[in-house]
Amino acid sequence: MQKEELIQLHTLFVQIKKEIERQCKDLNGAFKEYEKLGVLPHHVHKSKSAHKKAIFILGKEIAKLFAHSEFSEMGRLAQRFDRLLAKV
Repeated sequence: MQKEELIQLHTLFVQIKKEIERQCKDLNGAFKEYEKLGVLPHHVHKSKSAHKKAIFILGKEIAKLFAHSEFSEMGRLAQRFDRLLAKV
């Protein structure tokens, strides 16, 4: 995937994050890891791998929010994002 495509995907995930935050007030710091990373979609000077890492972190955190358990589909998806994150 090209860097521009990763930035578009990163932007989409951030829009999903913002919508979740708008609809759910009590998230208990669900997006702390992403915010700690400090890579935003408009940071085009950041590396391709930094944007990949941001996407995987956001994907993991969004999936965890919707997971009923670690064995549910969303729970397994969160685990998969975590494994992908370890490879970046």
